[in-house]
Amino acid sequence: MRSKRYQEAKKLIDPKKTYSPEEAFALVKKTANTKFDATIELHVRLGIDPKKGEQQVRGTLSLPHGTGGKSKKVMAIVSSAKEKEAKEAGADVVGGEELIDEIAKTGKIDFDIAVATPDMMPKLAKVAKILGPKGLMPNPKTETVGTDVKKMVGELKKGKLAFKTDDGGNVHFAIGKASFSEAQLLENAGAAIEALKRLKPPSSKGVYLLLVVAAATMGPGIKVSYA
Repeated sequence: MRSKRYQEAKKLIDPKKTYSPEEAFALVKKTANTKFDATIELHVRLGIDPKKGEQQVRGTLSLPHGTGGKSKKVMAIVSSAKEKEAKEAGADVVGGEELIDEIAKTGKIDFDIAVATPDMMPKLAKVAKILGPKGLMPNPKTETVGTDVKKMVGELKKGKLAFKTDDGGNVHFAIGKASFSEAQLLENAGAAIEALKRLKPPSSKGVYLLLVVAAATMGPGIKVSYA
């Protein structure tokens, strides 16, 4: 049973209507009536076949106004020569093979996102079955593998997002907080949509942005038109 607050918020929305982005985010702010500063989410269903590897969509995104959320805990798997650079950039957990061995032994994951230098990738293979299913394996496509450790870690600590399609061909973004202005939410949402458009797989035919829904945490979904 949905809460009374949710039922009241739902009355503000026409479920048959697809709203312009301006209308949608004005409504999102009205329906974000929790006692805490709710996260504003954007959910996009793409016109892809998620079973085909070449149609998977994944990338990274720095939102114009950040997410307003707490900083992510970043683990850097690097050679000893790069450890100082990683620590100075703000990495929370820094190490090399000993960190990989610890994850392999305990299965414990105490971080939100991992970066690695290319020389450490072959060594990370032994924990791929632990990190992979959780979407935590460093990957060049999400710009979490590279030699510029300072840049990788610094951008992630500032709120850079890594995203990818789920098994149903959907992508989920946190694009801000209820305390953000409508203009800030509009700009962040627009940046997310543009990032998806740039990554459209060449083999994806027909309508690409099948459904876009905006919602506040614990709030009703609002369909948004991004033609």
